[in-house]
Amino acid sequence: MPERVFISGLAAVSCLGNTLGEIEDALRAGRSGIIVDERRRELGFRSPLTGVVTGFDPKARLDRKARKSMHESTQWCAYAALEAIEHARIDPAKLRTPRVGLIIGNDSTSAPNVEVADAVRRDGTTQQLGSGYIFQCMNSTASMNLNALLGTQGAAWTLSAACASGAHSVGQGFTLIRAGLQDVVITGGMQEINWESMASFDALGTFSLRADEPAAASRPFDRDRDGLVPSGGAAALILESESHLKARGGVPIAEVRGYGFSSDGEHLTLPSGNGARRAMQMALGNAELEAGAIDYINAHATSTPIGDAKEAGAIHDIFGVKTPVSSTKGMTGHECWMSGASEILYAALMMKGGFIAPNLNFEAQEGDAPKINVVPSTLEQPLKNVLVNSFGFGGTNASVILSRV
Repeated sequence: MPERVFISGLAAVSCLGNTLGEIEDALRAGRSGIIVDERRRELGFRSPLTGVVTGFDPKARLDRKARKSMHESTQWCAYAALEAIEHARIDPAKLRTPRVGLIIGNDSTSAPNVEVADAVRRDGTTQQLGSGYIFQCMNSTASMNLNALLGTQGAAWTLSAACASGAHSVGQGFTLIRAGLQDVVITGGMQEINWESMASFDALGTFSLRADEPAAASRPFDRDRDGLVPSGGAAALILESESHLKARGGVPIAEVRGYGFSSDGEHLTLPSGNGARRAMQMALGNAELEAGAIDYINAHATSTPIGDAKEAGAIHDIFGVKTPVSSTKGMTGHECWMSGASEILYAALMMKGGFIAPNLNFEAQEGDAPKINVVPSTLEQPLKNVLVNSFGFGGTNASVILSRV
């Protein structure tokens, strides 16, 4: 019989805060973490808007030796993983076994690569770079650094699937545990916040231009949305099998009930909505739940005109107009590679706290949009089953269902 899988530990470094209490308070209050980055203005970005992490001190968890091979976003991820392990009350010594793995979602390390190229052009040699940069520059920087830091001996890899990377990491960890291949998987996602990582993205023309009102710029599902706002940070979730959790006397936060995945197979950047439908339907089937059993949908909706409309259509086709829907990206902006993991974390906090976070800046859908039940303000409501959507460039789609314990 397949193992049941539970979340036993959570932690994040985000524009909403660096502790679970800060993040839950921000979700309840509908507080935006979006600012204007003057450096991006100086560099000629179309949009200077971004989410920002503040008050983070890596020295609280990471010594100088560990930090040498980690750029900023990897430090966020390592910090979150260590915090999540402590939150789960797992003895770190018990992680050193082939039955414990780690899978981290990430799809870029732009800043350290730019730093290396600039240094070589400036100095005319590679000799001054030192030994740390190679490990900062690789896309697998988080999984390799965490594996060495924690001593895990099972699965250890980075999953790159654009903006669905974090959700697929949770889904893959869930799948490994359910199949009996791992007892514990440290999952999550990370996203760098710097102009280097967003220059080519800015050139696509998909970012909001509401620089005069940063907190109102990200408007998922709203008829006046004009593009997404980039953001980032890191999130970590500890997944455990039911048998392992019980054996050590651990306390579950939520059950990972189902995982669905798909790809559109149609366009690099324009979603069709068909893959989103299949991912949600697969997650429901995997969880053995009917659509009516879902109490809340945390939508992927990034505040882009086409993407939000396609997701609304897919949600409408499966769930109709009754199921409450919100996108936390109205507060956080689009946390890109980490967003699937962070939004599963946000959904777990909502489920535990008995509330639905608002879809910030939503006033009304456009007249011809498929109607869904968008939640414009915080709603106090018990949640038994929630579905989290996460989609990405190239048409990759992930849907994860959590159930209350």
